[in-house]
Amino acid sequence: MTAHKRIKAIQTELAQGENQNLANALYQLLAQQHFAGKLSAQQVNSLCKTFHFSVNELALQLLPVAACYATTPVSGFNVGAIAHGLSGAFYFGANQEFCDVAMQQTIHAEQSAISHAWMMNEAAISAVTVNYTPCGHCRQFMNELNSAEQLYIHLPHAQNNRLHQYLPDAFGPKDLDIRECLFDPHNNKLQIDTNDALAQQALLAANRSHAPYSQAYCGVAVLLEDDSVFAGRYAENAAFNPSLPALQVALNVVRLSGYQDQDVLKVAMVEAPTKMQQKTMAEQLLQALNPKIELQYYVAKTSH
Repeated sequence: MTAHKRIKAIQTELAQGENQNLANALYQLLAQQHFAGKLSAQQVNSLCKTFHFSVNELALQLLPVAACYATTPVSGFNVGAIAHGLSGAFYFGANQEFCDVAMQQTIHAEQSAISHAWMMNEAAISAVTVNYTPCGHCRQFMNELNSAEQLYIHLPHAQNNRLHQYLPDAFGPKDLDIRECLFDPHNNKLQIDTNDALAQQALLAANRSHAPYSQAYCGVAVLLEDDSVFAGRYAENAAFNPSLPALQVALNVVRLSGYQDQDVLKVAMVEAPTKMQQKTMAEQLLQALNPKIELQYYVAKTSH
């Protein structure tokens, strides 16, 4: 979805809302921040106070707007989600699809919102609000979080249920004696032999990536035409398949920050030399998005 179409979708959705005062206030907030799909803790508190909503009620009200950030050229089915940061901020998420590549490149809405919060350096999330019951893929992805035991899932038809009510007898990091979970601080101690600024941003992302099962640490940095840079970290999962590649994490933040794929100029990728590599899949996705996008690739060394 282009940035213009996303703004039009938000305008249309807000115009249909029952509370036009809330719709107007929300539109003004989003417009002031280049339609980045997030609300600070101060903005959340202000909206709740002004319109007499609880935090959970406000998140439910915002789901249709979050769904406007979906890009679904394959399915045409939009899902919106909101991750509640421990800081009190809201991070929008929506399902992200890519044409002409494998289905595994798709980002689910819950993954979108959660990785959005992660890349904004939240220490943890307390809840996920979503407009459809999470699929098994997303339940397993959420079980990787450092807040999984306490995480709440809020749905339009059912609020205040814990994640493990949707994922009984769960398998996760503890079963593999992994102590560092997703959102915990990481320092993977990788190094590269270049001072290139974009590569150094990718290195920082790789060093903060979560890959305790394979040690296939990976990070990317995406340069846009207006010189903005967005990073992405690999988010690995105990069950492997729900893992989220670094490039998808970055492109998700690009889309949720009011930009579009056509704004991408260059990508730097840094990854550890292991049996599992993300380079080929990244090349395929970038080729599908725009063959002119340059991929700078670096194999890291460890300083252990």
